[in-house]
Amino acid sequence: MRHAQTISVVITTYNRPDALEAVVRACFMQNDKNFEIIIADDGSTANTRTCIERLAQGSPVPVQHVWQPDQGFRAAMARNRGTLAATGEYIVFLDGDCIPQRDFIARHRALSEPGCLVSGSRILLDEALTRRVLDEGVDVAVAPLATRLGWRLRGHMNKVLQLAVRWPDLGRTTKKFSWRRIKSCNLGVWKSDLERVNGFDESFTGWGHEDSDLVVRLFHSGVLRKDGAFATEVFHLWHREAQRDQESSNRRVVLERAEAKVTQATVGLREHQAA
Repeated sequence: MRHAQTISVVITTYNRPDALEAVVRACFMQNDKNFEIIIADDGSTANTRTCIERLAQGSPVPVQHVWQPDQGFRAAMARNRGTLAATGEYIVFLDGDCIPQRDFIARHRALSEPGCLVSGSRILLDEALTRRVLDEGVDVAVAPLATRLGWRLRGHMNKVLQLAVRWPDLGRTTKKFSWRRIKSCNLGVWKSDLERVNGFDESFTGWGHEDSDLVVRLFHSGVLRKDGAFATEVFHLWHREAQRDQESSNRRVVLERAEAKVTQATVGLREHQAA
């Protein structure tokens, strides 16, 4: 089986440089350093730019910063801009508040397979543990299992078994579509597949379901989905929920497109290339 040779990690961020720094530093500590980092910035202020410039100076891997003006929630556009800047044949999308484990890149590489995407998994941290990570520098990625069990028992994280077991690449792919656990905060996709469906759809307004829309369109174009659980877990730092005013209407659009077997984004990668 062929696996990805060149990988680009596209990290989305918006005005949370402390979380971004924790995520990027965890990327620097990967046991597989054959990748590049593209920071897809949805309009952050100068504090984030200063943080990225400082991190890039000591980075063991190439780092790019792709910025766009702050005109509301435009994560789809940020991810498309990150994709266009990427040189890797395989894109791993990661949010700027999701800290990867040390083997995150290695696991995504091992699960990468032509004709498939990998829907990664996440572990939610509560506000108290998140503050310790950001303020005290607690490294959740290398904490002993006993410590993690303690955090789980005290409700500081929502699951722990996925950190103790590594499931091989068996039974992860299904020919039936599933809506479960579609999260662009941890998603591996071949760049050629993204280009085929015109990337993320920037016509979605506000928060919600642009990631589901992408996965549905990829599925209808022939890309199967692999479950990345028990291999690709990231630690999702706590934050207040974003406004979800458009969630219902966005979900309705996705359901309609799923029924119609739409494959192309209305506004996506090609629109940037034509501009």
